[in-house]
Amino acid sequence: MFLHALIVIIGLCLFEIITSVDNAIINANILKTLEIKYRRFFLVWGILFAVFVVRGLLPFAIIWLAAPSLSLGEVFQAAFAGNGEVASYLSTSKPLLLMGGGTYLFLVFLSWLFLENNNFAFKVEKFLKNKVKSFYVIVVLSISLVATLSWYHNRYMLLAAVIGLTVFTGVSAIKKNTEKTGKKLLNPAVSAWSKIIYLEILDASFSVDGVIGAFAFTMSVPFIIIGNGLGAIVVRQLTMRGINIITKFVYLKNGAMYSIGILGLIMTSESFGAEYPFWITPLATVILLMIFFWRSLHVSAKIKNN
Repeated sequence: MFLHALIVIIGLCLFEIITSVDNAIINANILKTLEIKYRRFFLVWGILFAVFVVRGLLPFAIIWLAAPSLSLGEVFQAAFAGNGEVASYLSTSKPLLLMGGGTYLFLVFLSWLFLENNNFAFKVEKFLKNKVKSFYVIVVLSISLVATLSWYHNRYMLLAAVIGLTVFTGVSAIKKNTEKTGKKLLNPAVSAWSKIIYLEILDASFSVDGVIGAFAFTMSVPFIIIGNGLGAIVVRQLTMRGINIITKFVYLKNGAMYSIGILGLIMTSESFGAEYPFWITPLATVILLMIFFWRSLHVSAKIKNN
């Protein structure tokens, strides 16, 4: 049991860290324009908000969305007290949660692969860049396949997939708007509190990927809170102390996005009844991180030698 918990929490922590790399870089650039006292405020109180409010409450909100007939009190009770009847109801709602989360994560991966400006780790990524039509074709085909399978398996899963698509659209819009705003906030004339509030909103939008992906690792809310919380703390520390080191590893985001894509597929297949060992998602995350970490080192060595 202890080894199980340790593997899951380490996997969650690593996943939270690599999916927050972009967030950390944006944070660091804006924090450079702030006085030290405001940076310390962001580190101390910002961590409390990021861990206990955003990453602490979001898992419960997601479970409640998958099981809306439960009150929030019953969701908390099931997570910590182990109420058998409530836990049983949550178990029946698990496929809906997995379907919605898997759809969301897979769309995040596809949008990165086809629509964003990336550092290309492989030639196929360069080929797929800005293939907007291909992106929408794959999205339509994927949703159509999920809809067909859900119709015969559990029709409520079709609704869950639509919710995942809706959440993806909303979060993507928020991220794009906040990133545009971030460029304006690099101006030293903008008030410190405006920048801190912006950073917290940005962190909340980025946390959605990590929290939804966490359900591919485990359905245990305490494990999710601990793993994601530790990852968020590490990211905040790296933001202040080691961001220059992080930016040297140019393919870390690639590793994060491939991990998100794999987790999306795992969650979707689990919603249809597939079963995997508990260690498969942490192992996949670690392997992908090592692959792109090595690729980053290889590129850095080439640049240094030239």
